[in-house]
Amino acid sequence: MSATSTALYGQADHDLAPSASDAVQLSPFAPGATDIAAVADESFNAVTVRAPAGAVERRFVLAQALRILTPGGRLTAFAPKDRGGLRMKKELQALGGEVGESARRHNRICVVIKPAQITGLDEAIKAGAPRQISENGLWTQPGVFSWDRLDAGTNALLQVLPEFSGAGADFGSGIGLLALNVLASSKVTKLTLVELDNRALEVSKRNVTDPRADFVWGDVRQTELKDLDFIVSNPPFHEGGGEDKTLGQAFIRSAAGALRKSGALWIVANRHLPYEAILAESFAKVRLVAESGGYKVFEAKK
Repeated sequence: MSATSTALYGQADHDLAPSASDAVQLSPFAPGATDIAAVADESFNAVTVRAPAGAVERRFVLAQALRILTPGGRLTAFAPKDRGGLRMKKELQALGGEVGESARRHNRICVVIKPAQITGLDEAIKAGAPRQISENGLWTQPGVFSWDRLDAGTNALLQVLPEFSGAGADFGSGIGLLALNVLASSKVTKLTLVELDNRALEVSKRNVTDPRADFVWGDVRQTELKDLDFIVSNPPFHEGGGEDKTLGQAFIRSAAGALRKSGALWIVANRHLPYEAILAESFAKVRLVAESGGYKVFEAKK
């Protein structure tokens, strides 16, 4: 990798922080991108970062970005004020940088030249790296969905899942909690875990070691899976920091396209999300299996 190249972490916003059209993408949400943690030291002259909202995750990414810069290389990082932007300057200063800061469109934009000595680099990277949960031994990483707790929606679905058989998929598989439950059935012949966040997918490979499991780094909305017997899903409903009801609806459409006739989708959703209409439109039979704690679980048969 040429040290004259530039890199981009996250979706570009040329109005806030222009980046080269040929910048190497480092985001775990861009299938096929390079893992920032795997990049060699001093690989890029410039790195642009759309900084994550989570504090531990953000410091990890900023530290990694400084690490992979050549001496004198420039880091440009931006984030909304209410999603970490107001903290970035101090965080970069804590890493040893002299930081220039500006504001635009409710964002903070920080520019820093790589310091000769990065302060607290190892600590920031260690804090944001993959780790095992002491209570259950599962692997996780700060920044992945519900990385430090059992999500209530996932738990609601786990309480009512039947014993599956045949070939299926987990849409939005996270660190593999649902997959572990599904694969407890000896009647399951194959389970494909589809996940857009490569960090979650990589730790799920440590958690789900069953040879019947297959792993796909990709967008459920663009899946090419077909003729499945079943699908389980706890779909996301946030994108870009705001609620997006269409995400779950798109998961439902993709599931309908991936199932065989009479195949079943088991899906959980927050009670307020409007999934009933799209389920009825996409499936022959829809059944409300459970509703409690602010969540509802549906079984939908094609």
